[in-house]
Amino acid sequence: MIVEMCKKAKAASATMAQLTAEEKNTALCRVANALEANAEKIMCANRADVEAAHHIGLKASLVDRLALDQRKIKGMANDLREVSALPDPIGTVICTWTRPNGLIISQVRVPLGVVGIIYESRPNVTSDSAGICIKSGNAVILRGGSDALNSNVTIGEVLRDALAGTKVPVDAVQVVESADRKFAEELMGMREYVDLLIPRGGADLIKTVVETSRIPVIETGTGNCHVYVEEDADLEKATPIVINAKCQRPGTCNAAEKLLVHRKIAERYLPTVIAALREKSVEIRGDEETRRIVSDVKAATEQDWYIEYLDLVMGVKVVKDLEEAIAHINKYGTHHSDSILTADFDKAMRFIREVDSAAVYWNASTRFTDGNQFGLGAEIGISTQKMHARGPMSVQHLTTTKYVVLGSGQIRQ
Repeated sequence: MIVEMCKKAKAASATMAQLTAEEKNTALCRVANALEANAEKIMCANRADVEAAHHIGLKASLVDRLALDQRKIKGMANDLREVSALPDPIGTVICTWTRPNGLIISQVRVPLGVVGIIYESRPNVTSDSAGICIKSGNAVILRGGSDALNSNVTIGEVLRDALAGTKVPVDAVQVVESADRKFAEELMGMREYVDLLIPRGGADLIKTVVETSRIPVIETGTGNCHVYVEEDADLEKATPIVINAKCQRPGTCNAAEKLLVHRKIAERYLPTVIAALREKSVEIRGDEETRRIVSDVKAATEQDWYIEYLDLVMGVKVVKDLEEAIAHINKYGTHHSDSILTADFDKAMRFIREVDSAAVYWNASTRFTDGNQFGLGAEIGISTQKMHARGPMSVQHLTTTKYVVLGSGQIRQ
């Protein structure tokens, strides 16, 4: 099955590379309309996945990522419309220069070819990834997890039906209709056909793909994100930021998992912020100093500082200064998203320079690390690697370049 899908995707990618921006945008708008028109069909399939998730006891934050409703499906459709409105990256001339011998050399954006996505839980990834790949002129093979299988397959059917009659080949979007691990393993070996593989999900999934794949991988990292409250922070603004970063959607990779507080304000601030977090049902796990100030806090272990909870749990630590906060984040964090709350420009700039993460914030919630929130349209994942793509990946990140060299009879001496 996988070999045949890959062959079809490879053939479709050749057509995709030749499409105009208008042809791709027309297809994207048609797909967006189809998602809304088929919302009840999609939600019916999704209800089966949600019921199965409840049956196995999946935690509430992960069920939230899985569940779809009219509002979320409308959001999926609007994300595709936003992608269609983005500038087309294909054919963009990045730079041009002329050599002394008269050769004119340009670096031009072109599609990657075939992109494979292996992902978990979130069925909106199916439409987001398809839309971004269409816009960037690529074909895509989507292999979701067992928890969202019914949703993913149904969304894939809606997408493919909508593509029929457009210039985009139907086989430019294919969904693996089985959650059997052997198909994921087979996909990871399809180097002859697939140009890039992107895993999107938990740490175990990402680790497996990185270690197993024979195809180049862009790693979308886990999110052990931090908020650091400096001694001069505006505490009235700080608490809503912390609450938003932790509680708005705790099952997402850009949710804050750790709170660091400067020791000079710890006595005054920790009781307030911990009480506010507890009002939102957040379990607090604290270091020794935090537990001295708020005695009924559960003790954090060394392992806690590394964990991405994806739940209403937060680690809290008192640090002596900015230097210790930066060192802690760089040691225990996952290089995803980290924020400093401070009134001091120099402290903020030092944090921004020295924290080694894909997104760094000053006086804002980490929840903004998202392709849509950054104005990139939908995203295909958030890369924590130091490659050409880092942070939210959108259409321009699913391209490569070729050199176009114009001559007038030059030969090399």
